[in-house]
Amino acid sequence: MFFTTSSPQADRKMLSAEDFRRHARRSGGVDRRLFMAFVGSLTAAPLVRAADLIGSRSPLGDNPFQLGVASGDPDASSVLLWTRLAPQPLKPAGGMKPEPVQVRWEIAEDDKFAKVVNKGRVTATPQLGHSVHVAADGLQPDRWYHYRFMVGDEVSPVGRTRTTPAAHVTPDRFKFAFASCQHYESGHYAAYRHMAEQDLDMVVHLGDYIYEGKAGNDGVRRHVGKEIESLDDYRIRHALYRSDPLLQAMHQQCPWMVTWDDHEFDNNYAGAISEKHGVDPIEFLIRRANSYQAYYEAMPLRRRSLPTGPDMRLYRKLSFGNLADMLVLDTRQYRSDQPNDDRGHAINDDCRSPDATMLGQSQRQWLESSLLQSQSTWNVLAQQVMMGTVDHQKGEKQEFAMDQWAGYLHERNGLMSFLAERRVPNPVVITGDIHSNWVNDLRVDDFDAGAPVVATEFVGTSISSGGNGPKDSKAMEQLQRENACVKFHDRQRGYVACELNADEWRSDYFVVDDVTQADSKVEKLATFAVAAGRPGAERA
Repeated sequence: MFFTTSSPQADRKMLSAEDFRRHARRSGGVDRRLFMAFVGSLTAAPLVRAADLIGSRSPLGDNPFQLGVASGDPDASSVLLWTRLAPQPLKPAGGMKPEPVQVRWEIAEDDKFAKVVNKGRVTATPQLGHSVHVAADGLQPDRWYHYRFMVGDEVSPVGRTRTTPAAHVTPDRFKFAFASCQHYESGHYAAYRHMAEQDLDMVVHLGDYIYEGKAGNDGVRRHVGKEIESLDDYRIRHALYRSDPLLQAMHQQCPWMVTWDDHEFDNNYAGAISEKHGVDPIEFLIRRANSYQAYYEAMPLRRRSLPTGPDMRLYRKLSFGNLADMLVLDTRQYRSDQPNDDRGHAINDDCRSPDATMLGQSQRQWLESSLLQSQSTWNVLAQQVMMGTVDHQKGEKQEFAMDQWAGYLHERNGLMSFLAERRVPNPVVITGDIHSNWVNDLRVDDFDAGAPVVATEFVGTSISSGGNGPKDSKAMEQLQRENACVKFHDRQRGYVACELNADEWRSDYFVVDDVTQADSKVEKLATFAVAAGRPGAERA
């Protein structure tokens, strides 16, 4: 496929991926400006004329709202509303013609829409997969609303969303759940069915919303097709996951804050580096651009997160009055390569290298600045990989996961030092990725068991990934004996619900009895609490 570009180097020449390979070979690397001109053309949207719109009198055939609705990134006066038109979700382009479509939207105080507070029209374009991202503003703080979309005579399901309290207000409570790792083939989403029964203000998804692998043969259900690479591939995979009725229902229930991990693109990638050797760097970045665009199209994200080629700003802050600041991190896009070839390894000089980074300089500076400016009781780091420095090997031999913060120990310990020295109020880390539950006390150096606790880490298990996990108390006891930071460990599936007020944070660990059943029983396994002003979690 060829694209035009206005890059000075190209001089309006038609460019292909092979042109970029030749340029990279000649220059010894990738010219970022030339590359961005190339990949940016993938998402360049032409101007839309009113005459081109499919309007209220042009039927689309099947119901275009089969992927449901969602909301996200709320603040005190606005919230992002989302849908994607897809009358045939598992077909290329969702079964849509390559034409812009006019979509109407409304947000109201009631689910009958008798008290509409804002409404408008927006154009869904084929360049963005006919996704719709509406920043509904002019709303009151700390208020619940209902919203919907319309195309012609078709009306979407009604979603429920809310704004956050005003910045100077201390609300009575903030209750949210966090989840991650929902492999479609590994199980059903009973955890979301149970989550929808909770009285939540928000859901935080910490990544691995989809998985990129090809269709398997022994799962509860199946992916469609091969390992995904093209933009259409990623769009269809997102549509497959979003077609799950339990996931759709949870999105309709309340706003979400989302961030990615690795499987939204490719397993254990680090920045622009594949976990596999010999991967063409240009093709890899083009694939990253495809995955990032599809992710934006599929998620309730504000326009500030619209990707530019293979780059996408996802780290951001949410404030829930002055009770909590939530800093949502991206530990994939900016990181350096995992040390020790990304294999389990003892801590060595490569892990302690000051050149190794998980966050990248700009994100780290933003994080530190945001923490220093915080006026909130609780400061939450919502991120992907485990921050507790855990030895996963029994006995004297040590083995740490290089994809986790243990592989980036200089930056990890530096962050803990920053929290301690600047006396950041009540830092709490919430984590996904590892398909198991943990509660960790975080110290500047986790190997120094006598050092003061700086922060608490709550690690949530997978929604379904890995299938049914073992109920193995012996493994938990072994890990706790050999790792002073570990307070709790469990390997079943489920999610974590957190409720906080000005005095206390409580995390409830819910586990699914059988992920092969959509109606499986879900039970509370454990509760841990953190008292404001006293770092460290205790069983409640």
